Amino acid sequence: MLPAFARPHPSTWSDATLTASWLGHSTVLINFFGVWVLTDPALFPRIGIRLPGWTIGPKRLTEPALRVRDLPAIDLVLLSHAHFDHFDMRTLHRLSRRADVVTAPRTADLLRWKRFRSKMELRWGETTEIERAAGTLRVRAFPVRHWGARLRRDHHRGYNGYVLERNGRAIIFGGDSAYTGSFAELRQRRAYDLAIMAIGAYDPWIGSHATPEQAVEMADAAGADHIMGVHHQTFRLSAEPFREPIERFEAALYRQPERIALREIGETFVLPQ
Repeated sequence: MLPAFARPHPSTWSDATLTASWLGHSTVLINFFGVWVLTDPALFPRIGIRLPGWTIGPKRLTEPALRVRDLPAIDLVLLSHAHFDHFDMRTLHRLSRRADVVTAPRTADLLRWKRFRSKMELRWGETTEIERAAGTLRVRAFPVRHWGARLRRDHHRGYNGYVLERNGRAIIFGGDSAYTGSFAELRQRRAYDLAIMAIGAYDPWIGSHATPEQAVEMADAAGADHIMGVHHQTFRLSAEPFREPIERFEAALYRQPERIALREIGETFVLPQ
């Protein structure tokens, strides 16, 4: 495995701002003004079907920027859908029981063997609030263009994008999505400080994953100030070259490079004041 480009140090992050680090694939660690969020956690060398002592599935190409043992106490685990690269049971089983989990419709049953503080399924348009000593984090699910089956026959499972709101600030976590107009509809509600967008696995899966250019277009349509490109450089899930997604992402934003939140696994973004 290639080493992560950098190693974040969450113990030094301030609770007075919004800080986020890309740990690999779609796993992002966020300190949202003192509320800690982890998106689609997958931090082990392989993803896929777990057998005793072995996992059958894609091997990690780049090490995670942090291991499970390096994480701070997580308040919210945010799960976009049940695909193995987003809903990794090995990682989830090692997270703290004190976390709340927000997940897509008809996916909480996969967590029946793991205790969390709460497990909430959100349908598109539904909202919940996570209460912590630091304050309230509001979470709302919105529609994306993807599919939710974990195996071949469980097409009943849902798939979400999310908006996170706290202290007058807002983040979009787009999950996995092909090009869709639902991001433009988000703009009717407010502007967004950061959009976390999947930019890989589009060749040949263009029907369920956006290209980097389309991801930027959707974030622009939502009115996002900064964009973080994820879902690349971690697992071999498609045919595009290893560095192509980030190169096309940078090219799409070459006139506004200041909007790129980060480029490499392990880098950290701090929201400008």
